[in-house]
Amino acid sequence: MNINFIPILPELFMVCMILITLLINPFVGQNRRVVHILLTVFTIVGTAVVQFFVYTGGVAVSFNDMFILDQLSEWSKLAIYAVSIIVIVYSIRYMKDKRLPVGEFYIIFLFAILGMMVMVSANNMLVLYLGLELLSLALYVLVALNMDNVKSTEAAMKFFILGGLASGLLLFGISFIYGATGGELQLGSILNSTIMNSDSGSVQAILVFGLVFIVAGLAFKLGLVPFHMWMPDVYEGSLLATTTIIGTVTKIASLVFIFKFLINGLNGLSSQWSIMLDLLGICSLFIGNIVAIAQTNIKRMLGYSAVSHMGFLAFGVMVSPTSGTFAAILYIVIYILTALAGFGILMVLSVGNYECENIDDLKGLSRTHPICAIILLLVMFSMAGIPPLAGFYAKFKILEDLVAAGFIKTAIYAVLMSLIGTFYYLRIIKVMYFDESSSELREARVSIVTSSVVLINGLLLLVIGIVPTYIVELCSKLVR
Repeated sequence: MNINFIPILPELFMVCMILITLLINPFVGQNRRVVHILLTVFTIVGTAVVQFFVYTGGVAVSFNDMFILDQLSEWSKLAIYAVSIIVIVYSIRYMKDKRLPVGEFYIIFLFAILGMMVMVSANNMLVLYLGLELLSLALYVLVALNMDNVKSTEAAMKFFILGGLASGLLLFGISFIYGATGGELQLGSILNSTIMNSDSGSVQAILVFGLVFIVAGLAFKLGLVPFHMWMPDVYEGSLLATTTIIGTVTKIASLVFIFKFLINGLNGLSSQWSIMLDLLGICSLFIGNIVAIAQTNIKRMLGYSAVSHMGFLAFGVMVSPTSGTFAAILYIVIYILTALAGFGILMVLSVGNYECENIDDLKGLSRTHPICAIILLLVMFSMAGIPPLAGFYAKFKILEDLVAAGFIKTAIYAVLMSLIGTFYYLRIIKVMYFDESSSELREARVSIVTSSVVLINGLLLLVIGIVPTYIVELCSKLVR
């Protein structure tokens, strides 16, 4: 048995620090929040340092090739750590104002990070599933953390029930793949088996049947229509800090999760799952953009916006294992940067017990908080895909690959849906700059660190859109 502990040292360090934090938490109490924050930041930074020194290039495997550390998993983990630190910076003052159990919030967040780390390094279908469940269970608790809020409890119940159903579908699909490939769970062995059995009609039928359930489970995790029902409710019912976690950092793990299942394991069935992703993407763009127009809650609107963006991501994955992978990675990186800036501004504006969550709450923001209004303007323009913002370049690469692969009608449809989606993004800008000020908004008390991170985050959307060379080279390297 090949047991190499070197590749899993970051995960072991994370587990040890979580256990230490759990032991310290009862003695610290909720009043000394700085201890919880410092412990969490130390855990994430320490894990990143171990991760950096563990990876020496190439591919390292452990536990009979069930765990793999390659360039994609290395950079994915580093991205998860970086985004997690930004989320913590944004949430410090927000969590203090809400007077919620800060220690429990950060500990559960660390469990979610651990689940994502397992997901991006898994090379076995069952290990992928275990990582997914660790992440999902942590997210269920984070959504329900605000127990006094009826919406949070309702959202957590919906998330838990639908998430359990999706996990069942995924596991059911894995069992069919396991049977059809002669008891294989390793992604590489499954890929070889699906290619070898491509001429066998009976085996192929079982593989496709299992594939349908796997794609359904994956579609739920991304929030693709018709498996999107949880996303708007969870976005609206959760704390803004939890919504930021679900809407940003988890998307990295979800994309790598899909790559591993569909490209690393089931690429022999690409002609089948490409059709499924095409249909899911078309439905997601339509429902996401149309229903978002009717929303008055900005978190719920961003939930439906995320559905439409995941539709674009599905188009990127379906195109081809190389060019589509590059476009999908580029798209998710830019989307996460955009969503981080948007949620960061909302947390900055949520002072005390007040929660900035309705579109009308942003009335006159350009006069009360001009810097916040400018950054939110950049966020909305980027999500709408208006040049020269980064979101335009991300959508352009997806459309370029669609046309190159012959999906011209799908590309035209995506452009039309993007034009429709522009309406609800421009409505936010209209409310900020042309409506009378809202009496609810008070001066946000934020630290220099938080305000600097928000400002840099917003400016990056403009810089990447104008000079995308560096991020394009990085994404190309990951694909190679």
